[in-house]
Amino acid sequence: MLFGQSIFQSVLDRLDAEETEAAPEQPVTSHRIQGLNSSFAADVRDGVSASSARPDQAYLDNLDLDAVPFQPSTPAPEAPFAPTVDVKKQQRAAPPVMPGHLAHTSAQAVATELAISSQDTLQTLSEKRRTFAKANHPDGIDPLFRDKATMRMKIANLLVDEAIRRIEIRSKLFR
Repeated sequence: MLFGQSIFQSVLDRLDAEETEAAPEQPVTSHRIQGLNSSFAADVRDGVSASSARPDQAYLDNLDLDAVPFQPSTPAPEAPFAPTVDVKKQQRAAPPVMPGHLAHTSAQAVATELAISSQDTLQTLSEKRRTFAKANHPDGIDPLFRDKATMRMKIANLLVDEAIRRIEIRSKLFR
């Protein structure tokens, strides 16, 4: 330490002194880099600068909104591997039939189907949940019947969660 200063502080003081001696202060007059006459952004269409252009509307420049929609004069040949779809036949098709198990949305019916017993373990309960979900999950059911499938899954999850909770309580009591 020199005269009550740490070595670090004395080095900082010396560097400050050298900096002020070496470079006289020049006022900063511009935020631009010296030597460049313009910015890096190029002018856009019709002489409009990039800063005044509306970038959120740039995609409209490439659209021809007044053009007539494309209508091929001859139908495109179908690929030999693509099946031919008859739209009218699909519209006349019968509405989907609800699977029979979705009609049983009572807690008793779902509990009977799950067959949860006091001998079940955490592993068997999780297996029963997965098996039930494979057949009843709303994502695998026609949209017309998703409400019933959702109801069945809610009931099943509640029953399995309750059984798991009871197993955990039993394990804590009989340690």
